[in-house]
Amino acid sequence: MDKKSGRSVSTFNAELKLKGFNVFQIEEDGQATRVYNRKDFYKICLTTGKSRIHYADRTFDMDGTILFFGNPHIPYSWETISTTYVGYTCLFSEEFLKQSERAESLQQSPLFKIGGTPVLEISESQREFLNTIFRKMVEEQQTDYMYKDDMMRNYINLIIHEALKIQPSGHVDQHKNALSRITSVFLELLERQFPIESVDRPLQLRTAQDYAKTLSVHVNYLNRAVKEVTGKPTTSHITERILSEAKALLLHTDWNIADIAYSLGFEYPTYFNNFFKKLTGTNPTAMRSQEV
Repeated sequence: MDKKSGRSVSTFNAELKLKGFNVFQIEEDGQATRVYNRKDFYKICLTTGKSRIHYADRTFDMDGTILFFGNPHIPYSWETISTTYVGYTCLFSEEFLKQSERAESLQQSPLFKIGGTPVLEISESQREFLNTIFRKMVEEQQTDYMYKDDMMRNYINLIIHEALKIQPSGHVDQHKNALSRITSVFLELLERQFPIESVDRPLQLRTAQDYAKTLSVHVNYLNRAVKEVTGKPTTSHITERILSEAKALLLHTDWNIADIAYSLGFEYPTYFNNFFKKLTGTNPTAMRSQEV
């Protein structure tokens, strides 16, 4: 049961799915921030306390007030370390925010991208301002105002914009030539292959040749473009992303090693073990044991 409202978790989830958003205050133990979910709702948390956040294959040790952006397609979990933990959480679906004209560009921001910066340290003045926004969202959520959804989208966008002002966007220059364009499309296609959510739907594109064929270009052209624009070979990008997903699956699922290997496109678990050990210095089983 939800201690604050007395509602069951299933009732809360049903209401959230119906509305597309929910905002609430975190009180005392911060339980609402801890639940790991891979594929439901985007999450923005404004919290004060000491915590450890595991985001994909990275870990952030935070103390003080932070603003956290959770992407449902990127696995994360949250450990509350301090005895008191307070703040606000806003959950919203992609469909809810997409009704805003600017939603697509905001969701491509470094706040929600894997490899981006999902955790921002917040000053006292910033905390006071953001607290005001969250309080207004909590209050507005209880009203019957006809355009309440539009207001909520505006509040969410305002929070995102404030975060972008705090965190440099890491904006990439507009595509200047064909090499930049094909590299951008390759990187986007690479990211679309993840996360792996079911053993029954394993990774389809594993090699530079696979991506070149999908993009209808010669593999040599793709390799030259990616290397010139990013400084790294195509295979390095693919390998790093598969490794990142492997770590996430080991840390955040209970799949056995064979299933993880198959889901990532390895014909035999031995191939996966060799791949993982070569890049990390340890085997998948050992890494999973260390993190438990």
